[in-house]
Amino acid sequence: MYFQPYVIPHPAAFRSVSYYRNSDLVIKLVGESIQGERNDELFYDALIKMAPTQQEKDVIAGIRNDERKHRNMFRTLYTRLTGMAPAGGGNEQAEALPATYLEGIEKALMGELKAFEKYRAIYLNIDPAYRDWIFEIMTDEIKHASYYNWLYAKNK
Repeated sequence: MYFQPYVIPHPAAFRSVSYYRNSDLVIKLVGESIQGERNDELFYDALIKMAPTQQEKDVIAGIRNDERKHRNMFRTLYTRLTGMAPAGGGNEQAEALPATYLEGIEKALMGELKAFEKYRAIYLNIDPAYRDWIFEIMTDEIKHASYYNWLYAKNK
């Protein structure tokens, strides 16, 4: 069986390609992500209080701190993309906590995976100048999902 070698196109072929495949989508998703990261931060604050060990509290606190960092990154990104500061939000309350710590961990795990999916859509549609920012956030979200998976298995 013969496979044709992959030919790398000349860089000039990319000059006419618009990387802003859907800038309206990017701005919408970045705006949603600002509030989403804040909601996660508040949810994780409450989850820390439910955690049974100091080690688990520390793991969740590290994740919560990353969510704060992500929110600040998204706020800066929104301002750079639109020339305006993001709206203040207003929905500053943590989501209702599940009845048990284990249910909270499960909800957090699924939330991290859903966030990754959203951030992948941003990554694929944003100006390449900002892709490293989104890549950092995406890899953090996968790391968080791994930690929550560990916490879930540990407490199951």
